[in-house]
Amino acid sequence: MVNNTDYVGTLFDNSESNPGKITLAFTMAGVALKKGHSASVILMVDAVHLALPNALDNVDIGAPFDPAKDLLENFIEKGGNVLVCGACMEHNGVEESAIDKRFTKISGDDVVELLMNAKGSLQLN
Repeated sequence: MVNNTDYVGTLFDNSESNPGKITLAFTMAGVALKKGHSASVILMVDAVHLALPNALDNVDIGAPFDPAKDLLENFIEKGGNVLVCGACMEHNGVEESAIDKRFTKISGDDVVELLMNAKGSLQLN
């Protein structure tokens, strides 16, 4: 479990409700990594549906932004963490066994710990 990261982005919406927020969340988290910071994106509320494999495949808001799938892959390749709220998963009927194996289920306590220890955060709600 990741309990300390320099940058935390929290995302609350799924691809149907606001693809721009998804794109921005992974764009900014990627920028944090490029600047030498550790970075995590937490999927909460309806965004837990984005933890399912291939959920970002069709999220592309166009230039100047990269497609969300590419942003996610680059983020993970460069050491970024995608964390998923366990209570939100349960509430939305998303099973832990169904989520992308590269993502980590976390608790509300973990969310608070990450936010309190981060140097900066961006909340997209």
